[in-house]
Amino acid sequence: EALRLNQRIWTIFQGELASPEHGLPVEVRQNLLQISLFIDRRTFELMADPIPEKLTALIDINRQIASGLSTNPS
Repeated sequence: EALRLNQRIWTIFQGELASPEHGLPVEVRQNLLQISLFIDRRTFELMADPIPEKLTALIDINRQIASGLSTNPS
């Protein structure tokens, strides 16, 4: 269930990041889209063969993104 929710969130990010009207610089959007592709692949791997150690990458990425979003710009 957690994997599906995470995938749903990243799918929303993908849709937003793919929009030409999105305000982020193109390079940042492309990098985030690359990360989202990794998230998709790893999620499907885990759904097919749930190996707890493979969750670490997803957890780390989500924490890093959340940390960056919660930081106040200077």
